[in-house]
Amino acid sequence: MKLGLINSAWAQAGKDTAWGIRKTAEIGFDTIDLFTDPLDIDVRERRMIRRECAQAGLPIVSICCVATGLVDFNPSVQRFHLDRCRSFLDLCYELEAENLLLVLGEYIWNREVIPPAEQWQTAVDNCRRLADYAASLDLRIALELEPFPLSLLNSVDSMSRFLDAAAHPHLQANIDISHLQLARVEASELPRLAHRAIHAHISDCDGHVHGDLPPGRGVVDFLPYLTALKAMQFSGTMSVELEYSPEPSQIENWVREAHDATRQLLLQAGLA
Repeated sequence: MKLGLINSAWAQAGKDTAWGIRKTAEIGFDTIDLFTDPLDIDVRERRMIRRECAQAGLPIVSICCVATGLVDFNPSVQRFHLDRCRSFLDLCYELEAENLLLVLGEYIWNREVIPPAEQWQTAVDNCRRLADYAASLDLRIALELEPFPLSLLNSVDSMSRFLDAAAHPHLQANIDISHLQLARVEASELPRLAHRAIHAHISDCDGHVHGDLPPGRGVVDFLPYLTALKAMQFSGTMSVELEYSPEPSQIENWVREAHDATRQLLLQAGLA
């Protein structure tokens, strides 16, 4: 299994993109995931990313996209986010990434006013449209399982039902171990996503609040989840996700700690 890093760890500590790419390789990660927006970067930035990743020997595996407007009740908002997501897929193609990591968001108004089934179907229909476009580019979409009570996809059950409803081979799942812990999803449930999970995130948390800490700084028992991934013959990349270091000036040590701890966990699970 390859070990990657989502570059948002550097950006949130005020480090520029090129520096973060070089440091990711220096620390020893195999791959990198990008948290950027094609509507916010220009052709020079895109070329710089390609150049720096090539020079560092870091393949880009995934580009992260939060598109909560895909399930908005306004058709104009949906159209904008469909176009925006297609721009993300174009960027994946341009940078030779493997997948688009897509976050759908939550039911609005406490699942009242608008029937939840209607919002669910809107998400299914729009994701199917995006998966068609991904297929035309030979890309895949990995849906994020979020841990929040009103998230559309907040359990293995909801993820499985959504993938069944969309029924598209280019629409698959991302497994985030910290999110599973927060959502009280046992490792024994993961085999339901066998052959449907193409990417994974790893971080720690306090068991109550979303935290994205280096493994070992929280309460997550990682080995059962990693053992389940091995049994599922998961062949995707495991990407470290770190958010908002409490000491931005020490971000390099924060990331290095996460890298070393995760490498050790993968070795223990027989996945390295």
